[in-house]
Amino acid sequence: MLVTVDLASALPLFEQLVAGIRAQIIAGELRAGERLPAARELAASLELNVHTVLRAYQVLRDEGFIDLRRGRGAVVAHRAGDYAQLGREIDRVVVEARKLGLTPNALTALIRKAFE
Repeated sequence: MLVTVDLASALPLFEQLVAGIRAQIIAGELRAGERLPAARELAASLELNVHTVLRAYQVLRDEGFIDLRRGRGAVVAHRAGDYAQLGREIDRVVVEARKLGLTPNALTALIRKAFE
């Protein structure tokens, strides 16, 4: 697992971690059942506070991307394959949106409306 953070970014560090790990799960780079690094290990490698990593892991757990298990740590959720399939479908939608000249904001608005 390769995740990077930009200390100069306006996006909070935990959100950068969430986005990076989520993207790897959706892309199929992290598979169901795969263990993520221990929070202390990841924090040390990125020179972050362990609480920043724990917060990111909690967000990913709440979103259903990972399971947190005492003694086992963070594990990619079994639904990861479904997320990878959804990621491929989203890529197709983005290609079609670009062909139509839609902006990212317009596409996001269409997706939000579909959720209503």
